[in-house]
This record gives sequence, C-alpha cells and structure tokens, in this order.
Amino acid sequence: MKRILSCLVLVLGFFVFSSYALAESDYLKPFKGLKGTIDIAGGTAHIPVMKEAAKRIMSYNPEIRISVTGGGSGVGVQKVGEGLVDIGNTGRALSAEEIKKYGLKSFPFAIDGVAVCVHPDNPVTSLTSKQIQEIFAGKIQNWKEVGGKDSPIHLYTRDEASGTRAVFWKKLLQKGVIAQKANIIPSNGAMKIAIYRDESAIGYLSIGHIDNTVKPLEIDGVYPSQENAKNGVYKVVRKLYMNTKGEPNKLVKTFIDYILSKEGAEIVQKYGFIPLSK
Repeated sequence: MKRILSCLVLVLGFFVFSSYALAESDYLKPFKGLKGTIDIAGGTAHIPVMKEAAKRIMSYNPEIRISVTGGGSGVGVQKVGEGLVDIGNTGRALSAEEIKKYGLKSFPFAIDGVAVCVHPDNPVTSLTSKQIQEIFAGKIQNWKEVGGKDSPIHLYTRDEASGTRAVFWKKLLQKGVIAQKANIIPSNGAMKIAIYRDESAIGYLSIGHIDNTVKPLEIDGVYPSQENAKNGVYKVVRKLYMNTKGEPNKLVKTFIDYILSKEGAEIVQKYGFIPLSK
C-alpha cells in the first residue's frame, strides 16, 4: 500500500512539474527562433528583475545574449538616448526635455517604494517626515535627539542621477536640502552595504532591496512594506520604467512583453516590487 501511495505521489508530482514547465515555456515561446543581443543599463533597483528574466530567456534560447548593468537612472537615459544600449532603465518618469532630445519611449512595469533605513542594531524604529528632513539637512546631527544612542548621525545619499534619490528628495524631503557632508553612494546594493557597515548610518533604498542587513524605519507611523505601497498608505513610491529610443525592435519588444507578462509579474513580485503587468 505504501509503495502504491509513493508511486501516486511521484506521478502527481510529475504532472504538477510538467504543467509548470509547460506554462513557463508558453511565456518564453515568443523567443523561439529569435537571435541577437539586448544591452540594458540604468536604474539599479531594476537589476535583480532584469537579470532573472535574462537568465530564463538565455536558458530557453542560447542564441540570445542579454547584458544588464547599473549606473543609475541618468545613465540609463543617456546610454539609451545615445544608442549605446537597447533599454535604459529609470526609477522615475522621463522629463519632457529627455523625451524631446532623444525620442524615447517608456514602458512602466512596476511600482517601488523607497525606504529610509538604519543599521539593525540602531534602537530607533520610527521617525517623522519632519525629523527625516532635518536629519538630511544636517539640523539634527546626533541620534540621541530622536531617541537613539549618543552618537553622531552619518548621512548616506545617492548622486543626482539616481531615480531613488529623485523620489526620496521630492516626496519625503519635499525638495529640501541634503547636507553636503552626506556620503554619496552609487547604487541600492552599495547603499545597503554602507548602512550595514556603519551603526550610526542613515540612508535610503528601494524596498525591493531590503533584507535583514538593514532596518527600514516607519515614517509617520507607516511601515515601508510592499503591501502598504500597493494600497497607497505608504506614500514614498515611484514607478520603474524600461525606456527605448523610439519603437523597440522585435527582440527588445519581445523582452519588454515578457517582463509585462504573468511570468514577468511573478519575477517582479519575487524581488519586492508591485507588478504593472498587462
């Protein structure tokens, strides 16, 4: 009897796996027979999603090569605009000037939140918007002023080409000053490492990049979760975009459609973002 049950479990497992594999291949089928390369650069929040999609596509069709690099939203705009890459990713909407200058077309694919984070050992768990504005302006300089330890606050920010910085500066700082003493960090991944290595640090990064190496803070009593970003309770959010110079070619359009498919949405959600699938 046990042997029969074991066989039934194996058969059922095989059919479940086969059904999943079939569904997966259905979303990848548009890549069948295609050849070529896709070069992607720009916003660093996008990197995990782009790399996972690229891996699946290249495994399905080895005739396709996809490269993914960061650099920030400004780099994404410049590189795609100058024809150096096929897709330039941004964590902000394109400006009218950028669209006019380069003839770019945008494809939004996800909603992301930007969270203020500190070292996990920092006793502070919540700040008000005003406190955050004063911290980044250099007016509040010691953690004891906001309920923490008696230690100087070390500021970490992103460069002005960053889409993460743009939404943080606009929606949370209300376009206020960021102190010149703030350390400038090149990417979401590097920001996470910088905060983890400095118990006095405060910085900000994409919700999709948060793990147990950093501690996100409540802002005005609201925790920066994917769910709170989705239902509109958490306000420091932005869309993530793929941008092309004019209409994308067939291979690039197939990649964009894959990101916007049901399977693409699952990848987007896996990395902590809210999908904007078709």
